[in-house]
Amino acid sequence: MARNGLPQPAPLRPGSRILAVNPGTWLPKDLTFMALQQRCAAEGWRLEGLDGVLGQWRYFSGTDSTRRRQMEEAWTDPAVEAVLYVGAGWGSARVLEAGFRFPKRPRWALGFSDCSALLLAQCAAGLGGAIHGSSGGPEQQWRRTADLLAGRAVADLKGRGVRPGWAEGALLVTNLTVATHLIGTPWLPSLRHTILVLEDVEEAPYRVDRMLTQWRTSGLLDGVAGVACGRFSWTGEAEPGDFSMSEILEERLGDLGVPLVLDLPLGHGLPNQALPLGVPARLDGSQGRLSLIRQTGSS
Repeated sequence: MARNGLPQPAPLRPGSRILAVNPGTWLPKDLTFMALQQRCAAEGWRLEGLDGVLGQWRYFSGTDSTRRRQMEEAWTDPAVEAVLYVGAGWGSARVLEAGFRFPKRPRWALGFSDCSALLLAQCAAGLGGAIHGSSGGPEQQWRRTADLLAGRAVADLKGRGVRPGWAEGALLVTNLTVATHLIGTPWLPSLRHTILVLEDVEEAPYRVDRMLTQWRTSGLLDGVAGVACGRFSWTGEAEPGDFSMSEILEERLGDLGVPLVLDLPLGHGLPNQALPLGVPARLDGSQGRLSLIRQTGSS
């Protein structure tokens, strides 16, 4: 991916239409989206498709072909300006396997966790507009997400600087486990010249070690400009001799010769601050700061 990132869609405006899609695990039938509808309405956006996200087939929201068709409808409708991925669990990569392909038109798409597969595939297709983030959470978190969708500036994210220096590159944000299972597929974009941001949940340090070792030995991290990590939530008990999660992240990512920042406020849990994929960013490993670079002439 070029350092200056991917073409981005036009900012959402009052009257913009957003379509909800569930590409993964089924959701409870009594789940309410009232707060999300109110948030979108306050921006003047039209949120549609919520009736179609509560289906169930086995542990998915629908068969692979049904979920692929829903994705195709969301991405090919010229009146839709943003796709909202609700639910997660597992299933997004199966939609890609079932034959879904992105049309050659940038479009906003918001999701995280299992939906990281779709966000990464969108980037691999050369399309901007993917945002790693949640449509739920506290108001301050939502405000950042809405600002990104509307093309407004957002604050830097602050973590803990581990390896000093600074780097610039296109931003790629993903769940580590999901991205690991895309290695060898056409849906994982090149990491060269990127600022890579990783997060995960309920993976023991040794499993994170195992995945990052695969990334290292496969050459996947060759040419990455900088690395940052969000939340790696792990509530299991430590065994004698265990690395802590921070220790394994520093040990596996700290010798790449690029800036490294840990503990950014994003990922599973709160806060999950949104970040766009495929946009220019700057990582300061000394100050532990991640900044988006607003290009001249951008909205």
